[in-house]
This record gives sequence, structure tokens and C-alpha cells, in this order.
Amino acid sequence: CDCFKFVLENCFYELSIFNLTNLQFTEEKLGQAEKTELDAHLENLLSKAECTKLWTEKIMKQTEVLLQPNPNARIEEFVYEKLDRKAPSRMNNPELLGQYMIDAGNEFGPGTAYGNALIKCGETQKRIGAADRELIQTSAINFLTPLRNFIEGDYKTITKERKLLQNKRLDLDAAKTRLKKAKVAEARAASEQEVRITQSEFDRQAEITRLLLEGISSTHAHHLRCLNDFVEAQMTYYAQCYQYMLDLQKQLGSFPSTFLSNNNQSSTTPVQSVSTPSVLASASASLPSVSNSIVTSGLSELKSSSGSRKARVLYDYDAANSSELSLLADEVITVYSIPGMDSDWLMGERGNQKGKVPITYLELLN
Repeated sequence: CDCFKFVLENCFYELSIFNLTNLQFTEEKLGQAEKTELDAHLENLLSKAECTKLWTEKIMKQTEVLLQPNPNARIEEFVYEKLDRKAPSRMNNPELLGQYMIDAGNEFGPGTAYGNALIKCGETQKRIGAADRELIQTSAINFLTPLRNFIEGDYKTITKERKLLQNKRLDLDAAKTRLKKAKVAEARAASEQEVRITQSEFDRQAEITRLLLEGISSTHAHHLRCLNDFVEAQMTYYAQCYQYMLDLQKQLGSFPSTFLSNNNQSSTTPVQSVSTPSVLASASASLPSVSNSIVTSGLSELKSSSGSRKARVLYDYDAANSSELSLLADEVITVYSIPGMDSDWLMGERGNQKGKVPITYLELLN
């Protein structure tokens, strides 16, 4: 019975303290009670933490949208992550497009110009898809995970300690209010003791919160390193994509111009080279283009005669098979025509080596 009485008295005491704390909070909101203000440094740290949390969430969510534009796929990945299960592997959009192109090219016939081009484009699209998958994985590990760990870990701890600080402040202000209202000497002495205790608890909690908040600066430094990793992953991805497309354009540039031109254009219409950004201007010299001199003076004469001419190679060219001759930019080779040969090709000779070469890669010399 005495034990029950002790527990009941403690419950009433805790309930009275809770009610007084709530009363203090309500009176502060109504402007009827004084409020202990935090020092300016602590307020600045709290503001910095809130700002960091807000923008970290926005950057994290938008990065997820950038890496995975499909909202349904993002939701599926989120569900599997919460269930601690691995999401099923599916083709991404470039890989799916590449597979369709390869299947279509095989259906039309790998030996046809269009079928061969589709297969080459499909293989390039699948390589781009693989690079895209690598970008997502690398960015998730090196960039998104540290941001998410801050939101779900460090900032939750800060929020918890901040709430404790708020409660300690309310307890302190409630004790100060009771001290002001105490008129009996004994009640005043008890209130003064309570103020000293609550002030000590408030100061200790303020110090704990301050130490946690000062760690935001190191969080920024860590996120900066993660941002550098993300930029490097993007740079690698875009460089890979550019190189893949550059190689693809070189392969397509060796096709007869009849198949490269639009349906409404003549087969002699020069194929326009793909312009590249200024950042990649150093690599633009390797892009194949067709100059008017290739299809005008000198070429028709060479085609109609059985003689040979010297030609300067404009761009590097890798032979697609044993019947072709690989070329190096700026080298000079001997070229001549063979009756019945495709109009976009010539026979080239370099010492004991010879093979077909595309005229789009040559400049005939006088």
C-alpha cells in the first residue's frame, strides 16, 4: 500500500510538471510569459542545420529524378529497398532501344546496308545503356547514400536533441515563473533550488546540441567530396557516350552515301558532319565529313580512267574486314578505280598493302 502510494504521488508530480510545462508553452505563444532566448551563436547553428537539411533533401530528390526519370521505377526501387530485397534487373531505355535495333537489323539482314547500320547502332545504344547503369550505381553509392545518411541519421539526432533542449528551456522558464509567484519563504527557497537545477540541465543540453550542430561544417566538407565524385562519374559517363557515338559515326561514314542521305536528296549530296561542343573541339578533327572536292574535279576523271593518283588521308579509318585498308590521318597513299567497284570506294595501296578505302576519307592530290 505504501509502495502504491509512492508511485501515485510520483505520477501526480510528473503530471503537474507536464501541465506546468504545457502552460508555460501556451502562455509564451499568447505573449503572457517570458521566454529564455538562446544565444546568437546557437541560433545561427540551428538555422544553418535547417538550411542544410532543406537543400540536401531537394538535391537528393532531384538527383534521383535525373538518374531515374521514371517515377514508377523509383517507387518500385524504394519499396524493394524498404523490404531489404533486391529489385529485379530490367533493361533501361537505351538498352531496350539497342535490342530492338539489333533484332530489326537481323530481321532485315546483316548483309544489307540498313540492317548492318541498325545492328551497329543497336550495339552502341546497349553500350550507352551499360554506361548509364554504371553512372546510376556509382552515383547512388558515392553521392546519394551519404546525403540520405545525413537526413536519416545525423539530422534525426540533431532534431531529437533540439526537442530535448526545447523541453529543458520550458522547464527552466516554468521554474522561473513559479519563483516569481512564490511568496512564502519556504516556497521561495524551493523554487530557487528548482531554478538552479533546471538552469544546469538547460545549459548542459544546450552544450550537447551546440556540439552536434557544429558538426554541420564537417558534413558540408564531406558532401563536397561526394559532389566531386558525382561530377567525376558524370564526366566519365558523358565521355564514354561521346566516344561511343564518335566511333559509330565513323562506322556509318564508311557506308555508301546513298544510304546516308535523305530520301529526297541525291546520292551526290554531301553528308553534313555532326557539330560538337566547344569542350570537345579537340576531338572534332576526327569526325568524317564529305568535301565537295571529293565528288567534283579529279574524282570523275579517276573513275573513268585506268590510272592511279596520290591521295592524302583526312581521318583515321579502321578497316571493317580484310578487304578494306586501314588508314592514318595525313598519310599519302596511292588510289585507283576498279571497273564495277562501288562509286563511294576506291582501291588504296600503301607499300605491299592494299584494300578498299572510302572516298570520304581522302583528298586527291594534283
